[in-house]
Amino acid sequence: MRYPEEVIEEVRMRNDIVDVISGYVKLQRKGSNYFGLCPFHNEKSPSFSVSPGKQMYYCFGCGAGGNVITFIMEYENYSFSEALALLAERAGVALPRQEYSPEARAQEDLKKTLLEINKLAANYFYYQLKHPQGKAGYDYLRNRQLSDDTIRHFGLGFANKTSDDLYRYLKGKGYPDSILKETGLVTIEERGAHDKFWNRVMFPILDVNNRVIGFGGRVMGDGTPKYLNSPETKLFDKSRNLFGLNYARTSREKYMLICEGYMDVIAMHQAGFTNSVASLGTAFTTQHGSLLKRYTDQVVLTYDSDGAGVKAALRAIPILKEAGISVKVLNMRPHKDPDEFIKNMGAEAFRQRIAEAKNSFLFEIDVLKSQYDLEDPEQKTRFYQETARKLLEFPEALERDNYIQAVSREHFIPYEDLKRLVNQLGSRLGSGPAAAGRRDYEEREKPQARRTPKKDKEEGSRQSQRLLLTWLIENPGLFDRIQGIITADDFVEPLYHQVAEMVFRGHEENTLNPAEILNHFINDEEQYREVAALFHAELKESLSNEEQKKAFSETVMKVKKNSLDAASRQAGSIEELQRIIQAQAALRSLHISLDEGIN
Repeated sequence: MRYPEEVIEEVRMRNDIVDVISGYVKLQRKGSNYFGLCPFHNEKSPSFSVSPGKQMYYCFGCGAGGNVITFIMEYENYSFSEALALLAERAGVALPRQEYSPEARAQEDLKKTLLEINKLAANYFYYQLKHPQGKAGYDYLRNRQLSDDTIRHFGLGFANKTSDDLYRYLKGKGYPDSILKETGLVTIEERGAHDKFWNRVMFPILDVNNRVIGFGGRVMGDGTPKYLNSPETKLFDKSRNLFGLNYARTSREKYMLICEGYMDVIAMHQAGFTNSVASLGTAFTTQHGSLLKRYTDQVVLTYDSDGAGVKAALRAIPILKEAGISVKVLNMRPHKDPDEFIKNMGAEAFRQRIAEAKNSFLFEIDVLKSQYDLEDPEQKTRFYQETARKLLEFPEALERDNYIQAVSREHFIPYEDLKRLVNQLGSRLGSGPAAAGRRDYEEREKPQARRTPKKDKEEGSRQSQRLLLTWLIENPGLFDRIQGIITADDFVEPLYHQVAEMVFRGHEENTLNPAEILNHFINDEEQYREVAALFHAELKESLSNEEQKKAFSETVMKVKKNSLDAASRQAGSIEELQRIIQAQAALRSLHISLDEGIN
C-alpha cells in the first residue's frame, strides 16, 4: 500500500527539482529550463532538461523523464518508498506509518523477512569464504584471477561441505522452519533438514535495488550439477532477473553486453565492462528482453563461441528484436568465452571486438553458411535460396535491399543475382524452396496488408490525442479555444483519457501540475514513461504561426471525429445513434480558428 497522495505531493513540493538534481548533475540555465548531461546514458551534448515550472526532468536523448521522486529512484536505485523517505528527510517532512490489510501486511512481512534471511545468508557465505573452511572456494576464485576487491564487490562466498551448516546458523537466529522453507535455501523433510547449497562457491543474486533475492552456486570438484540456482520463491524469478543488472543499469554506455554465466559477468566488470549482465541458468526469455528494454535499445551478445553458445545466440536474437532492441554478436574466437578472452588478450582487445561486433542478421547468415559445403554446386544453390528466403523477413523494400547489398558483399554473391532470387521467391509460386519461400512471404505480407490500415488509423488517433494534450499542457490558454468542442471524454485512449481528466480538472481548479499528475502512474513503468514524455513533447520550432494554427485546428477536429466514431460504435439506441450522426454532420462544418499563435 502506498502513502496517501497528499503526503506524496507534500514531499514532492517541498523538494525543488532543480535544487535536488543540481546535487547530481551540473545544470546550466537556458531560457526557462535548465540543461545538463544526462546521468542515465552516455552523451557529449546536453539533452537532459529540467523544468522548474513543471518540476519535471526529461532527456530528449534516451527518453528518461519524471519528477523529483522518480529521479532519486532512478539515480540511486531506490524503491519508491526509499526515495520518498530520502526526500522527506531532506525536506523535514514526517512520513506517516503505512496501513495494510492483514493479508497485505502478512505478505509484506514475509518478503521483508525473506530479504533479511537472504542478507544474513550472503554475509554468512562471505564469512566462510574468508576463513579456513572456505579455502577451497577462495583458492578457486583467486585462480580465476579475481581480485579481493571484486570478490567483495560481488559479495562472493562459500557454502561449507556440512549439509546442514546454514540451516543450523539460521535456526540459531530464531527463524522457524515455516519461514526457512520459503527461502529456497534449505529443504525441510520429515527425516530432517539440509541445505540447498553445500561445497559450492556462492554468487548472491541482487535485484535492481541491490537486495539479495537468490543465489547461484558453483560446485567444487566433480559434483553435479556444476551450477545450481535458487528455486522460484516469493522474491526470485530467474526468468525476470539478470545477474549484474543492478550494476549494469548505472553504466553510462549506450549498450549492454549479455553473457552466459556469472564468472563472465564478474570478469568483465573487473576489466571495466560494467554494462555486462547474464541470464540466471536459463535460456533468454521474453521477460529478460522486456527488462533490458527499460535500460537500453542496443545489445551485444557475448555468448560462448562453441556450438551451445551459437544456439543460445540464435534463440536470443529474435526475442531481443521483438522487444525493440538492436542486436550485435561479438566474435570471441580463438577463445571460448569473455573471461578466457580477456585473460589472454586483454581488455583493449575485447573493446575492439565489441566495436567490430557483427549485425545479428549477418551473423545468422554466417551460421547458415556453415551448414553447407559451398564446393558442392547443389548445396551452394540451396545456401543461396535459404539466404534469399531469410531476406524476405524484411517486409520494407528499402531495408531489405540494404541487407541484400550487405550479404552480397560479405559472401561474394552477385548483387543483381541475389536480388532477382529474392524477388522471385517473394512474387511467384514455384517448387521446392521457392514454394516455401512464397508461402512464408504470403504469410507475412497478406495479414500485414490487412492489418496495416487499421493499425495506422489507431496510431493516428493516439498521436492526435497525445498532441492535443501536449498543446493544452504547454499553453493552458488554448482551453478557451476548445470550450464547447472538446472535453476529457473525447480522449478515448484509456491512458490519455485518465490523463485528460486530471488535466481538465486541474485547469478548471487552476491547479494544473504535471509533476503531481505523474505521481498517479508511478507503479506502472510503461505508463509512467509515456505520460512523462507526453508532458515534454513540443511542437517543432520550424512551424510558422499559420501552420501552427492549422495544425491545432486539424488536431482538434481529428480528436473530436475519433471520439464520435467511437461513440457511434457503442451506441445503445437508435436515438443515441441519431444524436451522434447529427454531431458528426455538424463537425464537418465546424471551423476552429486561432486569434493568436501557439507559443
